[in-house]
Amino acid sequence: MSKKLNKKEIEKFSRQIILRNVGALGQKKIQEAKVLIIGMGGLGCPAAEFLTRSGIGTLGLADHDKVGLSNIHRQILYSEKDINKSKVKISKKKLNEINPKTRINIFDYKLDKIKLNKIIKDYDYIIDGTDNFESKFLINDLSLKYKKFLVAGAISKFNGHIFNFDFKIKNNPSLRDFYQEDVLTNDILNCEYDGILGTVAGIVGTMQANEILKKILNIGQNLNRFVLILDLLNLSVRRVKLTKRK
Repeated sequence: MSKKLNKKEIEKFSRQIILRNVGALGQKKIQEAKVLIIGMGGLGCPAAEFLTRSGIGTLGLADHDKVGLSNIHRQILYSEKDINKSKVKISKKKLNEINPKTRINIFDYKLDKIKLNKIIKDYDYIIDGTDNFESKFLINDLSLKYKKFLVAGAISKFNGHIFNFDFKIKNNPSLRDFYQEDVLTNDILNCEYDGILGTVAGIVGTMQANEILKKILNIGQNLNRFVLILDLLNLSVRRVKLTKRK
């Protein structure tokens, strides 16, 4: 491990360092972790902000999109003055103001299999904040290939899904065991058609960051082999077991 926490770091992260399950050793683990967030929209923004505030060491942000007016009600890193600007460039600037010590790498282009294949190797933990199944299956497949820890999220209307996949575990289910191939032609995740309450995106994205921190610290229960299904309109929460399809 690197050098000890300095006085400023101890003060800045004091409220989580005093937690019995974190401590100075846990804070050092957070500061040495490398997390890649793919999709800097409604899920990626709160996940990136809370990981940065927690003191995460290295954060990769991947998104080729620019800020649009309809994004602002749920994508919390952006304001109207950011319209038509690169999401990852704006995010890096704002996150560096929160924690200059977090190293932020940005990937301001559309990811395909070749490009993601090069990037994903450098990160230990992956957050899927994308809004289409083609991207989700690509992230799933490469996380499986390189045995990464993946936290995937999906939102629509008042509902959210959160998945954890620890691909270091043999014969672990994956996203393909929950969603069928025919969803590739379905707009189920597209907020433009279904709509989304802004707070739902914030809650699910924050929970994705929470799952990453728990994994880094190796604390609490995890969602491996389960999907957490949230109905935030009716305050219903279910854990559904995933089984590997033949």
